[in-house]
Amino acid sequence: MASAEGRCPPGQYPVGGQGVGGCAPIPSSGGSDSQGPVATGKWETRWGAISEDPTSLATGASVAMKSKRQAIAAATAECKRLGGRACKTRLTYFNQCAAIADATSDSLKSGAGTSIAAHAETDEQAKDLALQQCRSAQGGQQCSVVYSACSLSEFKPFR
Repeated sequence: MASAEGRCPPGQYPVGGQGVGGCAPIPSSGGSDSQGPVATGKWETRWGAISEDPTSLATGASVAMKSKRQAIAAATAECKRLGGRACKTRLTYFNQCAAIADATSDSLKSGAGTSIAAHAETDEQAKDLALQQCRSAQGGQQCSVVYSACSLSEFKPFR
């Protein structure tokens, strides 16, 4: 059975006397535990982007890039590779997920459809948000998720 050290919190012991009391840290043995926790790595931000040419509907996306600039450049290059001539950045995000929801193909062909890009903490949340916003913009008509991806932070060990 163990007992606490009087009035002091864990890791400390009572000091003082003659009516004056206090607490002091219990000295460590000087072993490897005396330094406390040691970082083993760090979390690095990852970016994603979506670029689109509104006239040809060519869309390019990038994920898991180390910078916003890299993400935009990769998404724009993909958009151009797919036939886009006036590709513009539609969405950038970091340490999150993104989704695109489009109105039904009939609505898009007639020019009346809407395409919505959204980002959120998880893939499911991004899809749900894109669908919700697409349906709202379409007056409740059919929408479907046509793209989703995540660019989540990555742990990089020091060794």
